[in-house]
Amino acid sequence: MKHYVNSILLFSIVLLLWLLSGFIFEINLDYYNLLSLPNYTLSGNYISIIWFIIYITNSISIILILRKYNIFKNYDYLYILLTTYLSSQLFLYFFFYLMSPFLGFIITVVTFISSIFWFLETKKLNKLASYFVLPYIIYSLYAVILMTHVYVINF
Repeated sequence: MKHYVNSILLFSIVLLLWLLSGFIFEINLDYYNLLSLPNYTLSGNYISIIWFIIYITNSISIILILRKYNIFKNYDYLYILLTTYLSSQLFLYFFFYLMSPFLGFIITVVTFISSIFWFLETKKLNKLASYFVLPYIIYSLYAVILMTHVYVINF
């Protein structure tokens, strides 16, 4: 029983870390509404739901790794996980707080590239855990395409 409680607690902490930037940085709707957006842009509600689901799958992947490995001794995995995490967290700051589509685009590209490397590092450790990273890669690709288009049509 204690094992399950510890796993749920660890999962909750990891999930909260993924959600952290959403609590810290407010989405500037006035700025967002001023931008010209491509017709394939999802509504804010869908985006929020998709990111929440992706953060759940990311957390599951990390928990599967943590249950078998000490990530503080596996520097490749740790560094790419931190790069992916920080780039993901910085998007709201760059795009909505600094109101910079260019920096939003750059950090989205970094997030996409780092997510691919995170998948590869995860796959070396646990094939099942790597599958939980795939939604993140796919949606990050969509985000790169969207941010490229937003940047081009607005500036």
